[in-house]
Amino acid sequence: MSKIQNYFLDADSEFKEVDPGVERKVLAHSENLMICHLRFKKGAVGSLHQHFHEQCTYIIKGKFEFDIGGNKMILSAGDSTYKEPNVIHGAVCLEEGELIDIFTPERKDFLK
Repeated sequence: MSKIQNYFLDADSEFKEVDPGVERKVLAHSENLMICHLRFKKGAVGSLHQHFHEQCTYIIKGKFEFDIGGNKMILSAGDSTYKEPNVIHGAVCLEEGELIDIFTPERKDFLK
């Protein structure tokens, strides 16, 4: 019998505030991969930070100013980003929005 979880139901997880105006919900994950849904209120900040994980972000809705390695760009719904390991990055929400973040490997710190 496999210990791998294949199905993750929306009703089994909830959004948690991680920063003022920022909520995160962990969706599917394994040791090698994780996907999260984030909601931002206008003006909320994803502070500059870095980690050893690779990360992709897809903008579901809203408008954000991303800073990746000191390079700033405004992105909107349908746009996406890639952050290599250990690059300093963050975002400011310019219009209320939602993001999908994908990490490899999983962010164990998000599961505590």
